[in-house]
Amino acid sequence: MLNKDLLIKNNLPISERNWPFWFVLPLYPYSQRATIRRELVPETIWSFEQCQGILYAVVPIRMTVVKLNAGGLLVYAPIAPTKECLRLIQELEAKYGQVKYIIHPTSSGLEHKVFVGPFAKCFPYATVFIAPNQWSFPLNLPLSWLGFPPERTFELSHDQSKIPFADEFDYRILNIRLTRGYFGEVALFHWRSQTLLLTDTIISIPKNPPEILEQNPYPLLFHARESGLEKIEDNPANRLKGWQRICLFAIYFRPDAVNPIGVGQLLKEALKAPNKSRKAYFGLFPFRWQSHWSESFAILQQNGRPFVAPILQNLILPQAPQQVIEWANKVAEWNFQQIISCHLQAPIKMTPNQFRQTFSFLKSTSNQSYGNLPPQVSPFPDADLKFINSLKAQLLKYKILNQP
Repeated sequence: MLNKDLLIKNNLPISERNWPFWFVLPLYPYSQRATIRRELVPETIWSFEQCQGILYAVVPIRMTVVKLNAGGLLVYAPIAPTKECLRLIQELEAKYGQVKYIIHPTSSGLEHKVFVGPFAKCFPYATVFIAPNQWSFPLNLPLSWLGFPPERTFELSHDQSKIPFADEFDYRILNIRLTRGYFGEVALFHWRSQTLLLTDTIISIPKNPPEILEQNPYPLLFHARESGLEKIEDNPANRLKGWQRICLFAIYFRPDAVNPIGVGQLLKEALKAPNKSRKAYFGLFPFRWQSHWSESFAILQQNGRPFVAPILQNLILPQAPQQVIEWANKVAEWNFQQIISCHLQAPIKMTPNQFRQTFSFLKSTSNQSYGNLPPQVSPFPDADLKFINSLKAQLLKYKILNQP
């Protein structure tokens, strides 16, 4: 849970950050979600950031709000509409006009989908546009059952001329058929600011902890320790160490530099842990970091260079390589100068040619022409990809993924 002292320090009652539907997708920080608004393009684009994760491996999740030329706002990828979040949006509405359009840009991202219905309910005058082929698991429920307002929810058409904001935006839809459901990504381009909005396909890791995580640094400090026998100490060095280790967890799930300890050792240390509270997982700390973890982070971060996450590179995008390359080529026709993604760093400085190059890892699995760009050499160490590769093997074995 978010530190209550932090709320008092910021003169915010707990109710301001309350998210009552946290149990639908029970991710940290559960029922208390702080929101930070940042202006990314002056008087034009703002990011609204919260954080979420599992076992204190938390990263930012981002909603982007764009001012429309004719007045009003467009919202891309809603986040939890807490009172604090709504107040920050209403401040923009008072100056620039009401929220007119809400874009749900993915068909597969449950961490985005769960917020759309509750968010749309708070803006009953806004039209909701969604990526095609929405689905849910384990039951494929109607969108109205998931909270989407049926009378004002519309699927994004491949014919952009039918969209009311087509004079200010263009978009390209990536829609990959999987054995169960779809992977979807709507790339939305804002002409005036030369900004590309993406959900999951491109990310960049900041070297230092994001501001939203600094508000409540406990997850950073939790992961900065070497064992459960260490006390949690708040200082800049520990915040930085914790952030870098969280990134390794978030990208690789089980990075090579971390080893689990045995159950006996785990329980023995838990009994001696200085903090046995529920917040500290009762003293349980099952990680042992090897000395090369910082080198692994440096290779991963590489001064913030943009990349496609390994889970997408290895498992999802190779399911339809030609389709992905065609989509990337079409997106690269726009003259964007920066990308705002829904996770980690934003904005990301990137040119269309650099964007295309980022997907060239698919060249070897596709017959689609990719211009004169050379195949991309994987920036990820094989040792760090071991868990993801083993997961891929299991998914192929049980035909949850198709063999590319």
